[in-house]
Amino acid sequence: MDLPQARTRLANGIELDVVDEGPRDAPALIFLHGFPENHRTWRHQIAHLSDRYRCIAPDQRGYRGSSRPNGAVAYDASELIGDIFHLAAALDLKEFTIVGHDWGGAIAWGVALRGQEMGMAVRAIIANAPHPLIFQKLLYTNHHQREASQYIRDFRDTANDALVREKGLGALLERVTNWQNDDAMEPAERDLLRQDWSNGEAAIAMLNWYRASAIDVPDMDAPFALPEGWEAPTLPNLIIPTLVIWALDDTALPAENLDGLDTVVENMTLVEVPNCGHFVPWEAPDAVNAAMDAFLEP
Repeated sequence: MDLPQARTRLANGIELDVVDEGPRDAPALIFLHGFPENHRTWRHQIAHLSDRYRCIAPDQRGYRGSSRPNGAVAYDASELIGDIFHLAAALDLKEFTIVGHDWGGAIAWGVALRGQEMGMAVRAIIANAPHPLIFQKLLYTNHHQREASQYIRDFRDTANDALVREKGLGALLERVTNWQNDDAMEPAERDLLRQDWSNGEAAIAMLNWYRASAIDVPDMDAPFALPEGWEAPTLPNLIIPTLVIWALDDTALPAENLDGLDTVVENMTLVEVPNCGHFVPWEAPDAVNAAMDAFLEP
């Protein structure tokens, strides 16, 4: 499915390439992709829902043709969350459902928490993206999650930048994440992604999402305990209706991320997807579409 994009300039000066499909007067869904993908993460869901919903899917800051500011500080979570509210304003949206996977899900958590206070985010749909409070605690205390997240240390290591600039992001992914073993993606989609990854400077911008993050990833020799004096950030509970879709064979984000989630998300629907890896929107599109249908149109 071809997804035409329009260039959208935000009030903060950032320009995003945005898919905007479906009736303009229909309820709006804003889809946020994760690393190392783009708006096409959500191609199956947009095709399924755009007859009933206004489906909006940007290539986020640093990705593909969207604005690529220099320096990691430009990719702080506050900037990335701010982009989504600026996008909503640019498209004259009064309210929306925020939908996110992976890094897009991390930003979706933030958009939902801020947007519920503003009356703009009326629902949230999160697919295999950990809640920030739970994820950080697991990185400190859980061997499985910490081991699975060691690749983040490589992504943050600027010593790898020469490799990325010379050979693109794919070279780093294949070295530290075994991306080449993921055969679930259609060859045409894989080719599109590899074309995106071939631009070394664009790849550095994508890695800056990890470098700007406040998440602490200890090495495997550090104690498996909360650091002395560590206090979790103060975050409100999420109270808007929230659908959490979790693929259970995710090697990067094990299902331990679901433990205690219902204590910080008060109005949660959980749908677990067995026999599926991390990229659930396109690895199990029928399951995701069915979960979204049931949640959006009960």
